[in-house]
Amino acid sequence: MPDISITAVLLLCLAATAGWVDAVVGGGGLLLIPALVMGLPPGMAGTFALGTNKAVAIVGTTGAAITYVRRTPIDVRIALKVGVAAVAGSMSGALFAAGISDALLRPMIMVVLVGVGTFVIFRPSFGTAPATGPATRRRVLAAILLAGCGLGFYDGLFGPGTGTFLVLALTALLHFDMVNASATAKIVNVCTNAGALVMFAVQGYVLWQLALLLAAFNLTGGLIGARTALKKGSGFVRVVLLVVVFTLVAKLAYDQWVA
Repeated sequence: MPDISITAVLLLCLAATAGWVDAVVGGGGLLLIPALVMGLPPGMAGTFALGTNKAVAIVGTTGAAITYVRRTPIDVRIALKVGVAAVAGSMSGALFAAGISDALLRPMIMVVLVGVGTFVIFRPSFGTAPATGPATRRRVLAAILLAGCGLGFYDGLFGPGTGTFLVLALTALLHFDMVNASATAKIVNVCTNAGALVMFAVQGYVLWQLALLLAAFNLTGGLIGARTALKKGSGFVRVVLLVVVFTLVAKLAYDQWVA
């Protein structure tokens, strides 16, 4: 493990509890990735922050996914179908990551997020109604292609907000309520994290000792977050979703025009 001060390690452990946000609606990387970038020694490639974040996030996401599966009825078969596509998508995205400019992607993502946030605000019923029954084959195929392959590719390519996008996509495509969508998204997100982690690990961009420590805090946050979402319901998840969406917009805007 690189030489990191005790203060930096403590702050990283605090940031790792963002597993709570990730478990509810995704977006935990908004806190942990910047914290890793600032906490790692100067001159260390930012790719180490991305790779280490994946090793941490997959632990908390897995814990949250197990909690959801045990406590709420979800269609695990659909989740796994989308998840398998997500593994392939995230690994493919990681292969192309070096050739894509962040400066090009950030404005596009900000426009999409602002549009999504506006839609959710003016459609109060979005994601709050009960699921409309078994998903049709056409809707499942759309989820495999868009939520699995598409967002999996995005996670490997760029990453921020993948869990949030998954919740929105599954709600829209499969007509899930937000608790059910968040539960399904956790399984899919485990798969996207796994695919990207393999690529980062093969290239030697994971600080395993640091990741193991932070994973314990991330897992705790993830377990608490999943229980909170299940207890509070879709209305609570909707509010957290909006907070995360506009926080992500602010973070991307800062990175684009200020940092």
